[in-house]
Amino acid sequence: MARVVVAEPLADAGLDLLRAAGHDIDIRNRLSADDLRRTIVGAHGLIVRSATQVDAELLAAGESLVVVGRAGVGLDNVDVAAASERGVIVCNAPYSNVVSAAEMTVALMLALARHVPQAHQALAEGRWERGNWGGMEICRKTVGILGLGRVGRLVAQRIAPFDVALIAYDPYVSAESARAAGVDMVSFEELLEMSDIITLHMPRTAETADLLGAENLAKCRPHALIVNTARGGILDEAAAAVALEECRLGGVAVDVYASEPATDSPLFGRPDVVATPHLGASTTEAQDRAGTQIAEQVNLALAGDPVPYAVNA
Repeated sequence: MARVVVAEPLADAGLDLLRAAGHDIDIRNRLSADDLRRTIVGAHGLIVRSATQVDAELLAAGESLVVVGRAGVGLDNVDVAAASERGVIVCNAPYSNVVSAAEMTVALMLALARHVPQAHQALAEGRWERGNWGGMEICRKTVGILGLGRVGRLVAQRIAPFDVALIAYDPYVSAESARAAGVDMVSFEELLEMSDIITLHMPRTAETADLLGAENLAKCRPHALIVNTARGGILDEAAAAVALEECRLGGVAVDVYASEPATDSPLFGRPDVVATPHLGASTTEAQDRAGTQIAEQVNLALAGDPVPYAVNA
């Protein structure tokens, strides 16, 4: 029997799979960093979501760790290199929330284009402001997709029936692969210059951090809408706020932030911004998939079997 520390809420379906494998499940939701370091001593597995920082210090405290599972896609909060040095497998659930994230992207795109949240709020506060919230049709616009991976392709599939032109930039995807998805590959600069709507679907890395900063935002169309449901820090929030203030962008929708939880941002409170608190994976279906997928991976690792979604195998 192995002890698995579950440091953040996990779907019951995932917990049931871990228990069925005979493991001792130690549920310790949202401990402080110091408390988690004490708790991890003697544990063989650790499951986190996005809030828990799995750094070198925590890994050092977990001398018995075999596997760290991230119940979701991004691994920004896990020091994979430090885990690898200690022989700890790191795995995630890469397919768990892709549908939910793609649907959230389309929802924000439409809400931003038609000012749905702003108009709703005005009416809820007793103001009939029909003349204040003129919008933009999606039909026959050019949608630029930054990152044509799993989520980017699903967004393309879902937005295509709006009769849009789909272009993308992704240095790791071939033009032939993009064409199979109904998307034309262009350069990064071309995407910025051609797009009426830009949607982000790439990880935050050294190369993508602040990718849409002041210099690149200046290349966008003045009416362009930007949607970020990928990772915070790819879009420079302060630079985007300045561009909006100077009427060099049409609007911004954000679900992710450079620092989370975020209760303050230069974008908050603006009438040309739609902001949500990282809800991309917050569906019942996505949470169930994340729980079951990561439980399956952790069970395999603890049994000494190959782990299909290991990122450092």
